[in-house]
Amino acid sequence: LGEIANKFGSQILVLSLDLKRNARATSGFTVTSHGGRTDTSLDAIEWIKRAQELGCGELLVNSIDADGTLDGFDIELLEAVKSFSRVPVIASGGAGSAQDFVAGAKAGADALLAASIFHDGKVTIQEAKAALRAAGFETR
Repeated sequence: LGEIANKFGSQILVLSLDLKRNARATSGFTVTSHGGRTDTSLDAIEWIKRAQELGCGELLVNSIDADGTLDGFDIELLEAVKSFSRVPVIASGGAGSAQDFVAGAKAGADALLAASIFHDGKVTIQEAKAALRAAGFETR
């Protein structure tokens, strides 16, 4: 990470994290790999701190626990990450309604990512943006 940040700048370095609840971790979350099937035993917050020290310019945080559930973004995870992050955070995993985007934005996400909610036609991108604008958030 450090080499990439030094060569190209931290603004191009986005670290994608698949995080999962783990009661044994200090922060309550660990980093996983292989789509959440393998727990690395790395504490999520400790790894985020280290990644920022190495020059990571943005975090894409996917909640393995919420991903695909359509029950909403993992607000507890998002708030934990935001409390330690000095860089923008993209929240991913769990959106099931237009109001879930509002909740994610209120929890501090700098951007919100979703897939199945749109692919399945539950909500349109325009509806998600309208909900965000109605709650006072800017959209593009």
